[in-house]
Amino acid sequence: GYNEVVLLDDLSSQRYPSLFNLPKEYRYRFIMGNILDYNLASIMDDVEVVIHLAAITDAANSMNRQEEVEAVNFVGTRKVIEACIVSGAKLIFPSTTSVYGSQDEVVDESCTELLPQSPYAEAKLKSEHLLLEESGARGLDYCNCRFGTIFGTSQGMRFHTAVNKFCWQAANAEAITVWSTALDQYRPYLGVRDCGLAIEHVLQNGLFGSETYNVVTDNFTVRQVVDEIRRHIPTLGVVLVDSAIMNQLSYHVSGEKFVETGWSPKDELTTGIADTMKLLKGITPCTNQKGVERGR
Repeated sequence: GYNEVVLLDDLSSQRYPSLFNLPKEYRYRFIMGNILDYNLASIMDDVEVVIHLAAITDAANSMNRQEEVEAVNFVGTRKVIEACIVSGAKLIFPSTTSVYGSQDEVVDESCTELLPQSPYAEAKLKSEHLLLEESGARGLDYCNCRFGTIFGTSQGMRFHTAVNKFCWQAANAEAITVWSTALDQYRPYLGVRDCGLAIEHVLQNGLFGSETYNVVTDNFTVRQVVDEIRRHIPTLGVVLVDSAIMNQLSYHVSGEKFVETGWSPKDELTTGIADTMKLLKGITPCTNQKGVERGR
């Protein structure tokens, strides 16, 4: 087993609560630093496995931060890969199902027509290619996990991706804006607990054979998500639009390959949304914005 966890983070996402009340069965060493300028070799001597979670993950807004996304998500990954090769550490790389882009059929890891639709997904796919290259050339041992869109509650949860964002909008009496053809299109999602269990499964079973796995709780349509939120906020509005936004993408991803290794999803959309709405239940939205502005 592992007895110490070394955490390197520049906390640019301001998720300080992620460090609160960490499980007591491990020792923790926290280093405030950025992977782009930190000397990774100085902390890698006795490291057995690296879980590389450092990334800019807001796909929708990555269009406006292309250079920064390329630097952190690809150049940073290259630096982590190099440190792993030098130290002999194994690597868990969290990629994304967004590398598939829009697909007509259910897709699995054998799909070669990958169509990333954002700088975020493009940088992740470039990193995947680098992993494969370094595995063959220099013996890097890694596991590439294409995670679905994260939903559910956690200590440092954010609200920039679909399910959590819709919950936040609903709690604030905002209408959800959806591409008009997207209501019944599928997208792959991953509960945050399932995400943690998947990483634990890779560690416990030594799945470092340079394989790629889709890791998903399930695939849901926007309509399913909206209907579930409406159980908590019956007045939730949906505005259908005809402008090209991220929600027009549709793809249904199979996670069967990872399930065949002995892992099974435990999260559910119903409980993920219920838990999130419970956290937000104290919000009393102000629906008269003009009145607020005049009152200042």
